[in-house]
Amino acid sequence: MILGMSTATYTFLHVLVSIVGIVSGLVVVFGLLTAKQLDRWTAIFLATTAVTSISGFGFPFERLLPSHILGIMSLAVLAFAILALYVFHLAGAWRWIYVIGSSVALYFNVFVLVVQCFEKVPALHALAPTQNEPPFVVAQLAVLVVFGVITVLATVRFHPERVRPA
Repeated sequence: MILGMSTATYTFLHVLVSIVGIVSGLVVVFGLLTAKQLDRWTAIFLATTAVTSISGFGFPFERLLPSHILGIMSLAVLAFAILALYVFHLAGAWRWIYVIGSSVALYFNVFVLVVQCFEKVPALHALAPTQNEPPFVVAQLAVLVVFGVITVLATVRFHPERVRPA
């Protein structure tokens, strides 16, 4: 039992929050690409992504796993993005720190989504049962390239001093 709930319930809530984080993150990144600051979507994205990373540590484990390291990295990136937005109000270098931090945090969530799809979706699992096979590697490389391009474009396009109200 985790926090007094079954592992299945905890997993369901963790996945639900993760999906909300990914969807809201996609909306936020689209806003960055179109030079729109979407305050409510951003708050939802940052909060749910933080909860996703934190709740990942609530699953039983005996040793530090790659998922825990990714969770720590995600929380560090989110800390900078949150500071950039809410403390430093995107002034100066904090603009690009926010954009890159938000994009990287979303990338981490999508990276885990791909991992989970290859673990849980039978057709994908059959293609890459150990996640070392080419289909998995190609999928993750494609996600990395897409997020790399999106991050560069968002960093160039998003300037709060020129932001159109959403």
